[in-house]
Amino acid sequence: MENFNNNAIVLTNGLLISSDAKTAHGLIRGTERFTIIGIVDCAATAGKDAGELLDGKHRNIPVFENFENAITQLNNIHYLVIGVATVGGKLPGNMLEVVIKAINAGVSIVNGLHEYLNEKPEVVALAKSKGVELIDVRKPKQREDLHFWTGEIFKVTSHIIAVIGMDCAMGKRTTARMLRQACEANGLKAEMIYTGQTGWLQGGKYGFVFDSTLNDFVSGELEHAIVSCWKETNSDFIFLEGQSSLRNPSGPCGIELLISGNAKHVVLLFAPKRKYFDNDAHWGAIPSVQSEIEIIEKLGSKVIAVAVNTEDCSTEEAFYYQKQYETELNIPVLLPIQEGVAKLIPILTGLKK
Repeated sequence: MENFNNNAIVLTNGLLISSDAKTAHGLIRGTERFTIIGIVDCAATAGKDAGELLDGKHRNIPVFENFENAITQLNNIHYLVIGVATVGGKLPGNMLEVVIKAINAGVSIVNGLHEYLNEKPEVVALAKSKGVELIDVRKPKQREDLHFWTGEIFKVTSHIIAVIGMDCAMGKRTTARMLRQACEANGLKAEMIYTGQTGWLQGGKYGFVFDSTLNDFVSGELEHAIVSCWKETNSDFIFLEGQSSLRNPSGPCGIELLISGNAKHVVLLFAPKRKYFDNDAHWGAIPSVQSEIEIIEKLGSKVIAVAVNTEDCSTEEAFYYQKQYETELNIPVLLPIQEGVAKLIPILTGLKK
């Protein structure tokens, strides 16, 4: 039976099939924190199944043109989750209008953007009058709740594996989550450390929101999450969700996972048809996979597999790239969407021995 207290609809307002809606994409693929019962998008996608729009898999999650249609056709909506990750984390004005409508309808709001609803007095007052919650997932922790790096990471006996990418929106979180699930299905104990708001929204127990954390405490928060996970679960594997990429000029990230997080193994994601960082020629060309592997291994970690983001690829092209890169790199090449990630299980089993 559905838990009506966790029923949620996701707001994308016309962005559902764009990379800006990667938060929604993660929730459509799966979450233990909410039961997703609908998506609010636009006329072009209304009436379709969100899973089929995302990756061709029917998930019984209907798409609605607007909030009014959703609330008329669905029962027991408890949360509206803002399902986009905008540049700079700003809340689009047209979404704020929907948020106001939802609050007036008695629906609580979950916001993963950098623009906090709890800092808008008129929204706070309305929410209080309607008896609903405003949850700002990215709101930074209080100073006294932050952790500084201690070196305790070196006591961890679990295999720590970083899942990092060549650019933003590569599928790092999805692949890490799939790897955890594949391990569990094969009798291996595994956990995932989330580092973004969507990981928390999907039900992650261990982690922190990287880009809301003061720089001095990023390494410590990462270490604390890993060490806590290890002590409480004694997992065979701990997968670290990467953010951005080592060389994306808008926000280089990843060395923390390898150095502060002591991840000695890496699964590297890339998109063979994406030429520029964030698809913007002005930001520069994405380097070769081989050069990224070289950097990672000079930092003391080993790339045990690469995974292909097959955006703009036909099925035939996806398998062509898989074969090409397996020949060139001599390591497993995963196609997470087409094949899943079970191909890596023998490698992981070998690490455990």
